[in-house]
Amino acid sequence: MKHFLAPVAAVLLINPTHGVLAASTTDLTVKGLLTPAACTPSLFPNGLVDYGKISRQDLNSDKRTRLPDKSLAFAISCQSPTRFALRMRDDRSGTAIVNSEIHYGLNLDRSGNRIGLYALHFDPAQTVVDALPRVYRTDSTTGGRAWSPSRSEPIPIGARSYLGFTEIAGSTAGPVAIQNLSSRVTLETVIAPTSALDLSSDVLLDGAASLEVLYL
Repeated sequence: MKHFLAPVAAVLLINPTHGVLAASTTDLTVKGLLTPAACTPSLFPNGLVDYGKISRQDLNSDKRTRLPDKSLAFAISCQSPTRFALRMRDDRSGTAIVNSEIHYGLNLDRSGNRIGLYALHFDPAQTVVDALPRVYRTDSTTGGRAWSPSRSEPIPIGARSYLGFTEIAGSTAGPVAIQNLSSRVTLETVIAPTSALDLSSDVLLDGAASLEVLYL
């Protein structure tokens, strides 16, 4: 899990010349924002989901098997009210059996076969933000430039989308400033058909991802 200062962006402005003589200079503008805000995300217990030993006979040979859902406590604590969004990065990128920004990989078996996938779902009904009476989720696929109308339905967190929270239903203004957030998130896990796996020895489910707090 990571949290970052707002990135510093360097923008190079190249001015076209007019007339006969070419300009011998060009302009460089460096912009950014250093914020005193600091938010700490936490997943309990210790960000670990352990399915233990799963017998081959409990898995389907010709279709995918969905394992029982797992629930984790999630919290974010900020030093002061702060506008932020969440995004998840797959540390096992390219190993999910479905190519989608909301599905994350469980790594490969000894023969290089993709073991399965998982997704992490946030439910606004299970989310408490400061003293707000109700919470809605909103997401952005444009890096925070535009936001979807906020809704109450659960949503899986994506690798290329921002996820934020607000107290106003249908709002497109983006996330509100939050100091403390607590929630229960649900992990959905799917295993590939055993016919597509090398089960000549134990296969380790080895999913790993980083949940990022992005300051807006």
